[in-house]
Order: sequence, then structure tokens, then C-alpha cells
Amino acid sequence: MLLLTRSPVAPISRFLCKSINNNSVRVSKSTSGAMAAERSRSIEQSRASLRLCNVSSFTTELLELRSENPLLHVVVIPGNPGVALFYKEFVEAMYERLGGRASVTGRKRVLCYILVFSGRAHFRNEEGDFASQINSFIFGAFSLQNWEKGRLFSLQDQIDHKVSFINQEFGDTEVPLYLVSHSIGSYISLEVFRRFPEKVKYCIGLYPFLSLNKKSSKQIIIGKIAGSGILSKLLSLVLAMFGILPMWASSFLVRTSMGKSWSTSAIEAVCSYLLQYHVMRNVFHMAMTEFQKLAEAPDWMFMRGKQEKIAFLFGSDDHWGPLSMFEEISKEVSDVSLSIENEGHTHGFCCTKAGSEWVAGHVVSLIEHQILPQ
Repeated sequence: MLLLTRSPVAPISRFLCKSINNNSVRVSKSTSGAMAAERSRSIEQSRASLRLCNVSSFTTELLELRSENPLLHVVVIPGNPGVALFYKEFVEAMYERLGGRASVTGRKRVLCYILVFSGRAHFRNEEGDFASQINSFIFGAFSLQNWEKGRLFSLQDQIDHKVSFINQEFGDTEVPLYLVSHSIGSYISLEVFRRFPEKVKYCIGLYPFLSLNKKSSKQIIIGKIAGSGILSKLLSLVLAMFGILPMWASSFLVRTSMGKSWSTSAIEAVCSYLLQYHVMRNVFHMAMTEFQKLAEAPDWMFMRGKQEKIAFLFGSDDHWGPLSMFEEISKEVSDVSLSIENEGHTHGFCCTKAGSEWVAGHVVSLIEHQILPQ
């Protein structure tokens, strides 16, 4: 299991150092204070923050880490329900892993937007050290605060939204774009790749949902609920009733029922976003359109044409991205990079700190392999 580098600046030990002669080395208050301040700034810079922006007239929530003059953009495209906050630990872990091996000369900058889509990594500069530069966006795929007054968004609407965002944010830049996606986001990222074949340099799908799994009883049940207007409305209403509870009560229920190992951000994401009627209606509506579209076979021809620029990570026990799809891709598109995670994480890896850290390490290794000289 990959370990996370907590900070570009190592923690200050209780005894800073000793000389060869065992004589203690004293550090002045001003020096230690400066070191503490620098470390504090480094930690603060590695924390993702939320902001709102406008994409094609739709209010969009961004989770981001920003930097100046990035060398690479990484767009993180999440799965349904498209709540950016679920990916907070994952994006911060990517940033720290990339930044942890960067030069400490002050040139390390990370711009990370999580628009439920984007990101950034490090390059070797002309002096041979690392300069971590991440442009990463993850955006809330749905109108989480009902800004669009109850409008329901389909899978195609979400694809168009991501395309508009990339045109808006990266239309005039030649900085390479890396797509990192999760679940149905993997399907969306391939469609984005199709629209921007020159701008996208690499596309990584995590636990990809690319085709219906007819052997999955869970998918059959979800499909019936999503396809029924009455059932989807009724279940959305029931969940919204839990959203009326005080935050401490809803957090307790979520943690004890389904999130015993979940991170604080994941619990907050459920309580603050999913326990809302209009959000769950969007979740089911998009699921319905997903099931309709993914009844078709994946576009193998497109993947073959871009196979050296595509990578997928599958879970050993994931009904959304089953190993049968892993085997099918390996037969149809031989040069796609395929991996299987056997560490015990689930499809919802981003809900736990351990899952976020492990997958972040895997993604960073793939990006580094593409960027760094072989």
C-alpha cells in the first residue's frame, strides 16, 4: 500500500538535530518561527477549497487548489452523484504526493480545481529538480443548491457541461490536459477526450462504469427505481426528510448505517448535499439516462485509436466496473493500460482516507510515467 507524503515540508522533530560530537544545535526563535510559518503555509496550500463559477449559464461548484503558471491541468470528473466534496481527500492526496517530491526552492505551485473535473502534476525543469504544478478542477455535476430551479440533467447534459467548462477554462491555453475520472465519469471523460483529441494528453478511468452489468442485482434494482417516476420521487422525498434533521443527527445516522469508515468530508457530503429532494431527483434521472446509454457496447474503435493515452483501474469486487469488463477491454483494446486494485478498497474509494490515498498514489504514478523522461 502506498504511503502518503503528508507535506512538502517534513514535520519538525522534537530535537531538531545533533552535531557529530553529540552537541545540541540550538535554533533561534526567529528561525524556528519562520520554519513553522513556512510549514503552516505549505499545509494551508494543500487544502482544497470550494467556490462557485458560471459554466454555460449554470452555477457550478468547484473544489480547487490553485497555483500560478501551471505546467499541466488535471481535470477530475466524478461519478454520480457528482458531489465535489466526496473527492476532497483524494485531490489533496494527489497534490501532496506530487508536491512532496518537488523542489523546496519556492517554485512548487499547484493549481487544483475539482469541478467534479480537473488537475496537475510535476515536471523536471531545466535545472533537474521537480516543480510540482497541478491544475486540478472537480466540479459539482449537479445544481446542488437548486440554482436551476428543479431542472433535471441527463448524462448528455453532464457531458456538454464538462466540454463547456474545458472550452471556458482552457480554450486559449496550450498547457496539456490530463483527465482523471471515476465511475460514470470515466464514460464522460472518454466523450470529452473525443471532443478534444489534441488538448487531452492522457485519460485515466477509476473503477469505470462503461457498460451495464446484466449480472448485477444491484444495478437491476437501481435501474427499476431510476426508471420509475413514482419510485424515484418517493425515495427522494424519504431521503429529504432525513435532511430536515439537525446536522449532528443526520451525521450520526449516516456514519452508523453506511459510513463507519468514511472520512469527515464524505459524511458531510451526504448530509449537506444528498439529503435534498432535488439532488436525489437528479441522481436518479441521470442514472436512468446512464442505463439507457450504457446498454450499448463501448466505442471500441475510438479507444483503439487512443489506446496509448488511456488507462483504467478496476476493483477486484466492483459491480459497476466488473472484471468481465477488464477482460473485454484487454481483448478489444490491447494497449490500454489496465490495473486491478486488490487492497480492499471499494468503488466508493473517495469516501475513505485510505482509499483516497491509495488511488491518489496510483494516479500520480501513471501521470509521472507519462511526463517524466524514460
